[in-house]
Amino acid sequence: MADILNKWKISLQKTRKQAFGKITSILGNSELSNDSWDELEALLLQSDVGNKVTQDIISSIKSRVASEGIVKTGEYLEILNSELINRLSSQEIILPKTKPAIVLIVGVNGSGKTTSIAKLGLHYKGMGNSVMFGAADTFRAAAVEQLKEWGARLNIPVISGQDEADPGAVAFDSVAAAKAKAVDLLLIDTAGRLHTRYNLMEELKKVHRVCGKAMAGAPHYVWLVLDATTGQNAFQQAKVFQQAVQVDGIILSKLDSSSKGGMVFAIQEQLHLPILFTGLGEKPEDFETFNPQKFVEGITKE
Repeated sequence: MADILNKWKISLQKTRKQAFGKITSILGNSELSNDSWDELEALLLQSDVGNKVTQDIISSIKSRVASEGIVKTGEYLEILNSELINRLSSQEIILPKTKPAIVLIVGVNGSGKTTSIAKLGLHYKGMGNSVMFGAADTFRAAAVEQLKEWGARLNIPVISGQDEADPGAVAFDSVAAAKAKAVDLLLIDTAGRLHTRYNLMEELKKVHRVCGKAMAGAPHYVWLVLDATTGQNAFQQAKVFQQAVQVDGIILSKLDSSSKGGMVFAIQEQLHLPILFTGLGEKPEDFETFNPQKFVEGITKE
């Protein structure tokens, strides 16, 4: 447990040093002035918490300080932590009993999508599940090769087609192979869609439909990979993906490389989607189920 907590703290040090470490210093003062509240607001916005969430947090802290008669510095910090934790939610993923469970992984180029699939595969394999990858990102040959390399490294079979094969056909073949092999989980990689490209979003809808034709009820989940280093810029991407296919949850990649970890709060507020997993480093094992308490402690406590 200590190692896991330490991993969160190490991975979130950029966000902690950039903003939340300064915030805890402000709340460490015995008295909070108007300037203190203004600085607190600026730091929350700087970490990409978002305007509405920032105003809600400050308003709630002020209200509790006044109503509870708080004067001790440690209590200020306790209120901050509880306010932050209360704004986050986690969701346990339960794979359907009908096998295989089909998960479509979507996201734009460079978001860390293919690497996140590898980490997911290792995560579920470590839980005792049999896993298969479907390489339906046929628009980028390097993506197929990358997924094959990960499959070989993790001993996870990969279903792929010829160069520039129809992604829908690859998705169909992947589902068929997963059913034939009776694997527990099939993770299907899709092309890194530019969310402004209408034809590519239509292609993604087609892949989604094909999965349903290959297996009733599929895909069982659609998970969107968002790059934590992009901050609030990721939200327009997310909204377009939600319109194209029904996204069930977020995988937040590159959290260790970001100073804008506050976007986690904005994700919950704006997208109303749970954050399921977080990438905390480059290694396959640097991947954790999202935990609100560990996240908040990682950005506020040294």
